[in-house]
Amino acid sequence: MNIIICGAGRVGFTIAKLLSEQGHSITVIDQSSEDIQKINDSLDVKAIVGKATYPSILEKANAAETDMIIAVTRNDEINMLICQIAYSIFNIPKKISRIRSQDYLNPKFTRVYNKENLPIDVIISPEIEIARSIQRKLEAPGALDSVPFAEKQIRLLEILIKDNCKLIGLKLNELTNKFPNLDANIIAIIREDKSFIPKKTDQIKENDKIYVIINSSQMAETLEAFGHTEKISKKILIIGGGNIGYNLAKNIEDTLEGVRVKIVEKDKLRSEYLANELNNTIVINGNGLDEEVLSEANLDEAETVLALTNDDEDNLMVSVLVEKFAKDQKDIEDKRTMALINKPNYSLLQSSLKIDDLIDPRMNTVSSILKHIHKGTIENAYTISNGEYEVIEAEIIESSELINKELKNSNLPDEIRIGAVLRNKKVIIPKSNFVFKKDDQIVLIVKKDAIGVVENLFRLSSV
Repeated sequence: MNIIICGAGRVGFTIAKLLSEQGHSITVIDQSSEDIQKINDSLDVKAIVGKATYPSILEKANAAETDMIIAVTRNDEINMLICQIAYSIFNIPKKISRIRSQDYLNPKFTRVYNKENLPIDVIISPEIEIARSIQRKLEAPGALDSVPFAEKQIRLLEILIKDNCKLIGLKLNELTNKFPNLDANIIAIIREDKSFIPKKTDQIKENDKIYVIINSSQMAETLEAFGHTEKISKKILIIGGGNIGYNLAKNIEDTLEGVRVKIVEKDKLRSEYLANELNNTIVINGNGLDEEVLSEANLDEAETVLALTNDDEDNLMVSVLVEKFAKDQKDIEDKRTMALINKPNYSLLQSSLKIDDLIDPRMNTVSSILKHIHKGTIENAYTISNGEYEVIEAEIIESSELINKELKNSNLPDEIRIGAVLRNKKVIIPKSNFVFKKDDQIVLIVKKDAIGVVENLFRLSSV
């Protein structure tokens, strides 16, 4: 596909990198000559310095022959205008825009986004996506992430293997015998910063980060099998009442019964807004790094602490204060801390600061965008290991060359692994003699180099 990306910041750079590696023809536009130079130095893409709202610049980017435009500049209004010009002048078929302002995202005004008004096909809101991602983590205590697929019947769990896991040293093919009633399939492992699709004879090791496809109804049993018996937190403290903190608190109020949420927000007007908009959340106006404010917010009693301010350093400092307020070592271990971090280098501090989870807004946004780019019957996609792999949901249709084939005869490359299948509302972990049928919903993992193979297998027609 020919794709124009407007905005060469962290998100634009990452999307350009991943899509060019998947074989797409990419052009990046940005006003910053410095950011464009970085693109030129690092990526095999076309890069243009200029305003993407200027038709002459889009023309220079060959917009007339473009299949898709992705507007991820730092300004909502510019992103909207880019999509308008892309449609009105160049008739670009698919237009994706990042929009941050909550007012633009208000459900009351969604009718503005159509061909007659603002022709945006897909709106990506990083703050809403991140809030949803954090909520999934809260709903699966013990997992670093929990991503629903196939009508929420199948889930991808990201699990850290700690020293208490009784499966350490076991080969993957021994797990089926140990847990015959568990519908679970380990599809990827990250070990010492290297990610791979494991073979049946590979062993589970301490500090592995494993990705497991499971039957959603067996989440608690699966986590317990891997040594995680944590309970859903009932007392949650959020430091930072921006759009992420607000959306998260609202989601918790709507979906998690019996959970008490407190928000500490520095800005007085914002605190008043939060107090008016939220029903059961306690809002405290004060500095989240002030120990007196944290005492008032009962930091010592909080079971999960989320540092979601706009300042990376403040978010890291919150985790230091969590440790200071803890009664003892067990209290530190029992508390769950998450921090929003924009600067990638800070991830090196995660273990020393005892942060359970670093939230990377860039990869959340990238993952949201990528699932709208794939061709064929691909319904959903989730990016792992900085885009090295994608977990994809797709449907088997009559034109698929997989139909009526056994898994062992499907000639799938090593870079692809089928994780699970939903057939007639039933979750199946496929064995070698499994036969693909029409309407099967497949959840699989694929290395970025083989995405094109997956798109061909699940194409919309035989053409």
